[in-house]
Amino acid sequence: MNSKLKGNLYLIPATIGEGPVEKVIPSYNQTIINKIDVYIVEEIRTARRFLKKAGLVKAIDDLTFHVLNEHSKDNEITSYLDAIKEGKHVGLLSEAGVPCIADPGAAIVKIAQSNNINVIPLVGPSSIFMALMASGFNGQQFSFLGYLPVDKKLRVDKLKEIEKNIYQRNETQLFIETPYRNIQMIESIISACRNETMLCIATDVSLETEYIKTKTIAQWKKSIPEINKRATVFLLYK
Repeated sequence: MNSKLKGNLYLIPATIGEGPVEKVIPSYNQTIINKIDVYIVEEIRTARRFLKKAGLVKAIDDLTFHVLNEHSKDNEITSYLDAIKEGKHVGLLSEAGVPCIADPGAAIVKIAQSNNINVIPLVGPSSIFMALMASGFNGQQFSFLGYLPVDKKLRVDKLKEIEKNIYQRNETQLFIETPYRNIQMIESIISACRNETMLCIATDVSLETEYIKTKTIAQWKKSIPEINKRATVFLLYK
């Protein structure tokens, strides 16, 4: 790819769940969406549904969709940016929230950066950062850890390691879990961490059913919220 590219790679956030688009997506994003002919997405069906809801005017059947997920290989996805050689804009659309944060999109952005393509991130919701904002925890120093081990013993060991970092480094520690394992995660946190350690549970962030609470481990032991099968961010701090 040469340096005289006319097209851009736009990083397009999506709503988290089925919340209203206008609540979390700026109207400017609608303008950009209607300039794009090629999309890189995790799942075509949900991408098409979101674009229609977000104000797509052009015929959706005229768009080109490429699939990018955790199974995609770098050598297979480089061609997804070929349209930019022709001066077309390409959109990297997240399945939920913002691209490249707990999302496989970073692979295509890496390729774009190495080929001197303009990468333009658009504003939209991030459950991770919104949870941190609402937690009352340290927003100057924090670590996002993704998913913790599925094995119970390994998960507890990891939580103990995480807790040390809170006290030694003064860092907020954030992580997520597959929604149907939320209760097991809370139980592991309660068994692994000190009573005085603070836990924020942020569920359904930006949705009508949003639940964000910060309590000590001792307080959570008295009452575990109903968050099974609901998208949740867990935050630990002191």
